[in-house]
Amino acid sequence: MGKIISINVSKKTGTIKRPIEEANFLVDHGIEGDAHAKNWHRQISLLDVESIAKVKNKGLKVYDGSFAENLTTEGMNLYSLPVGTKLKIGETIQEVTQIGKECHNDGCAVKKIVGDCVMPREGIFTKVIKSGKVKIGDSIEII
Repeated sequence: MGKIISINVSKKTGTIKRPIEEANFLVDHGIEGDAHAKNWHRQISLLDVESIAKVKNKGLKVYDGSFAENLTTEGMNLYSLPVGTKLKIGETIQEVTQIGKECHNDGCAVKKIVGDCVMPREGIFTKVIKSGKVKIGDSIEII
């Protein structure tokens, strides 16, 4: 079982996300008010603090949300979860839809700002299949 360390949103795509205390997650949409929210397969992005630590250990100054992840997590090896895995996160149920992602040819905006982007290697994406609220400290359970 894992837990939520940070919930992060942004008004525009391609930018570092800023932390909030809790968020409303909507079926077939994502986080209410987040730039990446829409009816597609990558509604929510998740990244482990363990993955972020790998970049910190290179001497780069990164924080929760630096990789444009919606949910910063702890205690789960996210990128080892198979596509189709269902997760109970707070009041929501989400389904893993993609592991990693292809980065832009010239590097994403995050890589240009931060110096490295771990999201293409170790981030995962989900879609919301049951709406609800998620707050910092909520657990993540595989169902």
